[in-house]
Amino acid sequence: MRIIILAFFLLNGMVSFAQANAGVTDTPGSGGNYFTSRVEKNKKIVADSIRIEGYWRNFHFRKPNEKSKGFSLVFVMHGSGGSGPAMMKKVPEFDGISDQEKMIVVFPSGYKNFWNECRKKSTAEANAIDINEQAFFQGMINYFVKKYGIDREKVFAVGTSGGGHMAYKLGLTMPAAFKAITAIVANLPDTNNLDCTASGAPMNVMIVNGTEDKTNPYNGGEVILGSGNFGFVRSSERSLQYWADLAGYTGAPAKTLLPDLDPKDGKRIEAYSYSGGKKEVVLLKVIGGKHDYPGDINVHRYAWDFFKSVQ
Repeated sequence: MRIIILAFFLLNGMVSFAQANAGVTDTPGSGGNYFTSRVEKNKKIVADSIRIEGYWRNFHFRKPNEKSKGFSLVFVMHGSGGSGPAMMKKVPEFDGISDQEKMIVVFPSGYKNFWNECRKKSTAEANAIDINEQAFFQGMINYFVKKYGIDREKVFAVGTSGGGHMAYKLGLTMPAAFKAITAIVANLPDTNNLDCTASGAPMNVMIVNGTEDKTNPYNGGEVILGSGNFGFVRSSERSLQYWADLAGYTGAPAKTLLPDLDPKDGKRIEAYSYSGGKKEVVLLKVIGGKHDYPGDINVHRYAWDFFKSVQ
């Protein structure tokens, strides 16, 4: 795969842990009300919700200027403790290119700020009560097909930290619904910590992880979030190899050193890629990277370039 290298501004910080109303139990009209003030200020921003098995699940997006059908659909998932509105504020880079690139970018909210992803030991209530995330995302896809005529063959997901684990879940359990996923600062759950039934289908996947990440250990290990233990994850190399094996690749991946466009951040990015088959599998190894975003690339715009390359 030809790696497209672009330079963007440094993203400041990670996902906010604010907004406590991301999941509300069976309350009609509750979806997105805490976001009303921003919606009123900018009529193009839509707050909506759908009812999934008795729970109103919220999502936010910028309404496209054009009405032409065939847009791509991109889900951007927040980290553990975050929310769709908070993530929308943290990731403004899609605002100026959505119509130009013919895509609708959606910021869903996890149940009570957390996702029911594939980590068995997750202490989140969403995991304890087994919130149906697949039904939520399929419901949102159907919503955007009906209202905006998006192309079902151009549905993508990118997530950070806990949102990266949610991206993995979508790739593991809903490969027919998603063209590609990107997981940022997240490794696959280890085999003793995996409670999803994986389809075994290959997937276009990009992984972005830092070698000095203490929350999501690059070499694998336990994930500690505050006082909670989310269990063991695989190493980034094992996560890459899992998807490469499903795609039928053998041998070592191609290695590329990305330009050091932000020499002050003390980080370098090595890209490891498997390409030429039916699926593309990539790992961006951020040398010196912590549980944050690298300065040499804008990871969300880079993810979009990856998504475009596999369409």
